[in-house]
Amino acid sequence: MVNFLIKRIAYGLLVLLGVVVTIFFLFNVLPVNSARLTLGQRADVSSVEAIEKELGLNLPVGQRLLKYIGELSPVWIHEYSEEARDKYDYAVLAKLSSSSALTLKVPYLGRSYQTKKLVTEILWEKIPQTVILAVFAMLLAVILGITMGIFAAIHHNRFWDNVMTTLSVLGISQPSYFTGIILAVLFGYVWREYTGLSLTGSLIVEDFFEGTQVVWKNLVLPVIALGIRPVAIITQLTRSSMLDVLSQDYIRTARAKGLSFKKVLFKHALRNALNPVITSVSGWLAALLVGAYFVEIIFDYKGLGYETVKALLNFDFPVVMGSVLFTAITFVVINMLTDVLYAFLDPRISVKGTN
Repeated sequence: MVNFLIKRIAYGLLVLLGVVVTIFFLFNVLPVNSARLTLGQRADVSSVEAIEKELGLNLPVGQRLLKYIGELSPVWIHEYSEEARDKYDYAVLAKLSSSSALTLKVPYLGRSYQTKKLVTEILWEKIPQTVILAVFAMLLAVILGITMGIFAAIHHNRFWDNVMTTLSVLGISQPSYFTGIILAVLFGYVWREYTGLSLTGSLIVEDFFEGTQVVWKNLVLPVIALGIRPVAIITQLTRSSMLDVLSQDYIRTARAKGLSFKKVLFKHALRNALNPVITSVSGWLAALLVGAYFVEIIFDYKGLGYETVKALLNFDFPVVMGSVLFTAITFVVINMLTDVLYAFLDPRISVKGTN
């Protein structure tokens, strides 16, 4: 198990390194002057040159990439000075010379060009709302999807099976942003007096008079819009997997021994049928963080997606790069956890065999 985890972590770090390099070159080939974005278009030449030096824009591309990786790395060699310590807020692990030290720090993502706030602060403010949205959407998808899939499998080739299959096909064919628009117009505007739901709104609302409030009803429509497609996919996967498992010899043997259909279904069949569903759920949980970007714009839900799109429109590259890195880390971590969980649930899979 230890070797298995070490290999998965090593693969994950390689993926993250590839993402970092890709992000760096993607945002460094754009014809945009980051120093001008930081200071404004009326800034004088000397101020622009000072910011270019601070951001490392005057360095060759290779040195800038190394500097960027060093800022992201929690352990790195940095300049040993008060200025560097204030910037990176590091702890000195070992002093290497009078001007350099091996340091331990939180990854430094830079500052927003627009607000001058640390990108890490912006992300920590927005991530909770998006994570809550994605988790609730995934819970909706898992509960409804597995229930509908089991129900369809039990009633195979009958009326309810056809109904569930039709609904899942419709759900798969509708992009989340299209579903979001329909839900917002119907339930947040046309039928608002009956539903009590708002056309737009965030989970956390800051009011000048009443302070910060948590408005749970603003989560309803975004969760449904974001969760419909994974509901449909999980329904199809559960149905297909359950039908396959229910046709196995050991299921027929269990039934022949006199076990009730309910016990066979939930104790023997369901566990083995959930393996492909778990894989799908893991992929969708990470994908929902990306899908939330579009849904958050539709509902004016001020989470990470809303902040990222706004930053992209304003060429606020540090915020966009930080958001992309967070999403990549989420994908890597969830995939590693899925591998471990998958091996745990399926006794036919050997962890040693995956090495």
